Amino acid sequence: MNLEQRKMWNVKHKALTEMLARPDQHPGAVELFLEQHRWLYASGAESSGQRTYEDEILSALTEQSFRNYPVHTTASRNSIAWHLWHAARIEDITMNILVAGREQVLHSGGFAEKMNTRFIHSGNGMDEAEIAELSANLSFEALKDYRLAVAARTRSLISGLSAAELKAKVDVSRLRQISDQEAVKASEQWLLDYWGGKSAAGLVLMPATRHNFLHLNKAMKAKLKLQKMPVSP
Repeated sequence: MNLEQRKMWNVKHKALTEMLARPDQHPGAVELFLEQHRWLYASGAESSGQRTYEDEILSALTEQSFRNYPVHTTASRNSIAWHLWHAARIEDITMNILVAGREQVLHSGGFAEKMNTRFIHSGNGMDEAEIAELSANLSFEALKDYRLAVAARTRSLISGLSAAELKAKVDVSRLRQISDQEAVKASEQWLLDYWGGKSAAGLVLMPATRHNFLHLNKAMKAKLKLQKMPVSP
């Protein structure tokens, strides 16, 4: 995913916002979401011949660069490991607990153990020592598998939702499940207020797409700085 493709992704995200607000455009909105979402994850078995944004980040990425923390960029100090993990955690929590009302991929797939991390929350509010611990210990391969599993679950979920279901507001009982499952830190309960004001479509537009894109931007900036690589035109 080169710079021009990233610009087009932003243009299409604006179009997706408008389409999700119109029930008569529901089939097209779902199709556009799937297209946008595929750009954000490693292509894996679904490769269309075009490199995705995550493909670009992972290509020639060294393990040292993956784990390096802190990274001194204008965008963030956090490691590439943290950005990729955090973006997937946010999507897993919001799509599976809030939209689908089901178990997180983190737990159903045993990924906390596979990724070799004790952290089961979203990653918001972590202190420097915690980010350093995560960055040093997180399994690179298991994280890639986790991200692909989260992506597949999200695409299956959104493909099956009706226009009315996308318009529906978040169920308050599902917000409580997030707290019960310790999916956000006690200090970060503002996230529940933020998500609680969203519809399913609103969660699709931020946690499942835009939020991921923003953290991939930060991960790419970290990679370019650490490995002194030229920007793809």
